[in-house]
Amino acid sequence: MILSCNRIAMDTIKQEKVRRFEEFIDRRLKPDLVHAIAERDKVFEQQKIFSDLRSNIENLEKNNVTNLKTLVNIGSEVYLQADVPDTTRIFVDVGLGFHVEFTWSEALNYISAREEKLARQIEEYTRLIASIKAQIKMVCEGIRELLQIPPERAY
Repeated sequence: MILSCNRIAMDTIKQEKVRRFEEFIDRRLKPDLVHAIAERDKVFEQQKIFSDLRSNIENLEKNNVTNLKTLVNIGSEVYLQADVPDTTRIFVDVGLGFHVEFTWSEALNYISAREEKLARQIEEYTRLIASIKAQIKMVCEGIRELLQIPPERAY
């Protein structure tokens, strides 16, 4: 009878530990993982914007374009024709709503610096994502051991 009571108490303790581990995964680790992936995706988008800007500036330089006519999206997919009489100076969004006027070479230097910073941010987020995934795997392994489930074989 005492052995049976001890076994029931141990099972209750195991179930409570498993519940707390699962709760930790669901309430902490998974949201952290989703957030880190979303932040890395934002940095990827910024990287794409700067890459496109670099390509456009290089095309302007290569083709010696000093003036141009273009369509500008003024919102809600409404476009307005614009005439740019001097393309040798451009305004680049440097963040927080500020735009700085650059020559093509100054803009390319700025873009290079920003691309390096963005690449470092992507690496940091990638490491963070890998760390969170490792933590999830480790907690799942702890649950598996608590429940005495044999490890899965890697094929």
